[in-house]
Amino acid sequence: MKSFENKVAAITGAGSGMGRSLAVQLARGKCEVALSDVNEAGLAETVRLASQYGVKVTSKKVDVADRAAVYAWAEEVARDHGRVNLIFNNAGVALGATVDGVSYEDFEWIVGINFWGVVYGTKAFLPHLKASGDGHIINTSSVFGLMGVPSQSAYNATKFAVRGFTEALRQELELAGVPVSATSVHPGGIKTNIAKAARMTASIRDIGLDDKRSSEKFEKMFITTADRAAAIILKAVRCNKRRVLVGPDAHAIDLMVRLFPSGYQRIASLLARSSMR
Repeated sequence: MKSFENKVAAITGAGSGMGRSLAVQLARGKCEVALSDVNEAGLAETVRLASQYGVKVTSKKVDVADRAAVYAWAEEVARDHGRVNLIFNNAGVALGATVDGVSYEDFEWIVGINFWGVVYGTKAFLPHLKASGDGHIINTSSVFGLMGVPSQSAYNATKFAVRGFTEALRQELELAGVPVSATSVHPGGIKTNIAKAARMTASIRDIGLDDKRSSEKFEKMFITTADRAAAIILKAVRCNKRRVLVGPDAHAIDLMVRLFPSGYQRIASLLARSSMR
């Protein structure tokens, strides 16, 4: 897919952050966009921004953890736009908790959105992407889909799962010879609201972290803007990349994990101790 002009893209988590930036940049490139989020106010603002480029823009409040809702939205998008070429499974949430202290309710909450939301979006839209004759699935993992981090076990689990799911999917699509591709996205620290909206539990105090200030500290490490991240992702889709690293920190982390496949854990622990101080 060398151009997004006259294509149709569906985007989850479009109410803010990377989802909003993807919507605006695609619309600027004359791509129709179908947007979803649980945040209706944020979604309405994204619709306003994307609509100024004269392409068709539709939106719907969708909880990606609700399989029936995702399937219904996919059918609606295909009906309203006539086809679907791209699905950006971008919606995601964060959770800070230890393995010992995380509640099953919180674990199920993050898995429902970060992993099942990607699975539902992929499977619901895949038949429509095949029918378009030129489709692409873009699933957002994370640098935490490349390395494990203290206090992020649940988040790590979802993002490692998205990575494995998407890499296997890409190979299956190639073996089947269908006109659809897939890309796994691994952003580093992106300047979005994900840290502010994260659930931080008191359990991380057991490993010396501060549940009151952890989100604030994470935000200080966010160095890439959502607009820059969206541009990198869209370039990777045009180049049909299997994996895309977003931000200089993502490239540094990927290199560290490649050089020290198990030793990086000591480095991560040292950094965690340093943040305590």
